[in-house]
Amino acid sequence: MLALISNLRWKLNRLHCMGISEIAHRIRDLLVATIQSSGVGLARIPAEIDHKYSVEGWIIGRGESVTSEYRVAAEQIIKGQFPVFSIDNINAGYTINWNKNYKSSVVAPISFGKTLNYRNENLVGDIKYLWEPNRHLQLVCIAQAYAISGQIQYLDVLKDQLNSWFEQCPYPFGANWTSSLELGIRLINWAIIWQLIGDIESPIFDGKKGEEFRRDWMKSVYQHCHFISGHWSAYSSANNHLIGEAAGLFIGALTWPCWANSEAWADTAQQILIQQAEKQNYADGVNREQATSYQQFVFDFLLFSGLAARAAERDFDDSYWIVLEKMLEFVASLIDVGGNVPMIGDADDGYVTQLSREKDFCPYKSMLASGAVLFQREDFKQKAGHFDDKSLWLFGTQGQINFDSLASSNRSHKWSSGFAHGGYYVLGSDFGLDSEIKMLVDSGSLGYLSIAAHGHADALSVVLSISGREFLIDPGTFAYHTQKKWRDYFRGTSAHNTLRVDGVDQSMPGGNFMWVKHANVRCLQWDEQPNRQSFMGRHDGYCRLKDPVTHIRAINFDSKDGFEIIDRLECIASHSIERFWHFSEHCDVSVEKNGTIRACVDGYRLDIDPVEPVETELFIGDEILPLGWISRRYDCKTPTATVVWKNSIAGNTDLKAILNCSN
Repeated sequence: MLALISNLRWKLNRLHCMGISEIAHRIRDLLVATIQSSGVGLARIPAEIDHKYSVEGWIIGRGESVTSEYRVAAEQIIKGQFPVFSIDNINAGYTINWNKNYKSSVVAPISFGKTLNYRNENLVGDIKYLWEPNRHLQLVCIAQAYAISGQIQYLDVLKDQLNSWFEQCPYPFGANWTSSLELGIRLINWAIIWQLIGDIESPIFDGKKGEEFRRDWMKSVYQHCHFISGHWSAYSSANNHLIGEAAGLFIGALTWPCWANSEAWADTAQQILIQQAEKQNYADGVNREQATSYQQFVFDFLLFSGLAARAAERDFDDSYWIVLEKMLEFVASLIDVGGNVPMIGDADDGYVTQLSREKDFCPYKSMLASGAVLFQREDFKQKAGHFDDKSLWLFGTQGQINFDSLASSNRSHKWSSGFAHGGYYVLGSDFGLDSEIKMLVDSGSLGYLSIAAHGHADALSVVLSISGREFLIDPGTFAYHTQKKWRDYFRGTSAHNTLRVDGVDQSMPGGNFMWVKHANVRCLQWDEQPNRQSFMGRHDGYCRLKDPVTHIRAINFDSKDGFEIIDRLECIASHSIERFWHFSEHCDVSVEKNGTIRACVDGYRLDIDPVEPVETELFIGDEILPLGWISRRYDCKTPTATVVWKNSIAGNTDLKAILNCSN
C-alpha cells in the first residue's frame, strides 16, 4: 500500500511539473509504446546493406607510449572481474548475464522495454548497477588491448561478449531497451571499439562466422539508431539525456553510414547537438544542470561528436566549439592547486567511455589536456598538468607533440572569478600557486528545466580549500534511484555549507529526480579587486513558510583578514536557524565551548569563529539524522566531520562567522 501511495504521489508531482503540451506528448509516447509492444512500428532491417563504405575514424591513437595497464585490465575483464560502482569486482565470469543486477542479484524480466518500470527496485534492483556493464565501457579496454598488441585472442573475446549480448538482449525487450540515453552511450562505445579493431576490414569479420557476427552487430546498430530516433527525451526531461541520445545517434550514423536512414539520422542528431549545446550551457561555460559531474559528462558527448564530425568532413561551426572552450574555462576556474573539483550537484560516476586506465586519472584535468590541444591554450595545459592517456587515444602522438610545444609557466594565471550566468563566484588569493586560498560560493539556479533533476538544495553554500587541501566540502551524492533516505539527505540543504530554517530544505523535492518548489537565488553584488573580493546573494526558498524568511548572505575576503560571512535573515516571527560546516574526511576537527571550530590537515589550519553565541554540535557518521558523511563515489559513503551551529531568532537578524586560514 505504501508503495502504491508513493507511486501515486510521484505521478501527481510529475504532472505538476508538466505543461499541457508535455502531458499530450507523454500520452502519445505511451500510446506508441503500447502499439509497438504488439510489433507495429518496430525497426525493420533493410534487405540491402552497403558494406563498401569508407569512414575516417576519430580515435587517432593506437596505444603509443601507453603502459601495460590496458592488457592487465583486459585480462581481468575477460574473467568477468571489473568494478561497478561500490563493487570492486563483480565476478560475472566469462559469459556475463547482461540482464542481471550484480549488486542485488535480481535478474530483470525480458518484457517489452518501453513499458518495463526500471524505477521498480523489486523488479530490477538499483537500475544503475544493471545498466553500467551494458554501456560496454569495459569492452573498450579489450579493444585497446588488441590495438596495442595485435593479438587475435582479444578479438575472439569481443566477438563472444557481443554475441552473448545480442542473444540475451533481443530488440526491443528487457531493461537494456528502456532508455535512449543508455543506447546512445552503448553506440558510442561500439563506435570506439569498431575503430580500435580496424573498422570494416578487421580480422574479427573473417570467414563465415565473422560475416554472421558482422551482420548481427550491424543489425543491432540499426535497431539502436531506429530506437533513439523514435524516443527522444523531451520537455522537462530534455537535459543531458537529449544531448547523449543525439551524440549516440550522430556517431552511430557516421560510423555506419550504410542505410538509407543514416544521412537523415546524422542530420537530425547534428541539429539537436547544435541547439542543445547552446541551450544547456550558459554563455559563461556553466552547464545548466548545476552539477560539476555533468559538466564533464556533457562535454565528452559534445567533444566526441565534434571529433567524429571533423573526421567525416561535416564539422560544426565555430559557435559549437566556443561552447566547449567556455565549458573548459569554467572547469579551469573550479580546480584548485591540488587538483580538487567541488562535487556540486548530482554525480553518479557516469562516463561516456573509459579510454584511460591511469590510476591518477582525473576527468576534469583530462578535459583541459584535450582542450589545450584543441584550442592551443597554454593556460589549459597549466591546469591539466600532463597529457593523459585518454587525450593520447583521442589525438595520438601528434596531440602529445602539440601539447608539449605549448609554453609552460608556474606563474599564477588570472582566471575568471565571477560566472554571473551560471551563478558561481570564486574568492581568495594566490590562485594557481602553492599558497592558494580558494572559496567557491554558489548562487546558481537549483537546476535545469522544471524538474531540476540533478540540482541540490545548496543555495548560497560555499566550499573552501587551502593550498590545495580541501577543508569545507560539498559531500557529494551517494544515491540515485534507491535508498530514499540517503538520496534526500545528500541533495538536501543540511548536506551543504549554508543555512537551514525551521528544519526544512530550501527547495521541496517531489521525487528522486524532481523538485516541485525551487528556491530562486541571485547575486546582488560582486566586487573583485586584487586580494579582496566581496559577494552578496539572496534566495527566497523560505518565503513559502507561514512567516516568510528571506536569506541574504554576504561574504567578504581580504588576504590579510580572511573571510567574513554575514547571514541576514529577514522575517517577523521566531525561527530556528542551523548553519552547517562540512569538512573533508582528511581534516582533524575540534570544537571549543564557544562554538569556535578548528580544522587541520597536513599542517594547514582553518578556524571558524561565531561572533554571536551559538549552540554547537559535532557529528561524525550519524546514521539517524543523518549528518557527517561524504560520498566520493556512487553508492559509497565515508564518515566525516560536520559541525552545526544553532540559533533561535525573532525578527530581522544578522549572524556572522569569521574564517581564518593558515597556510
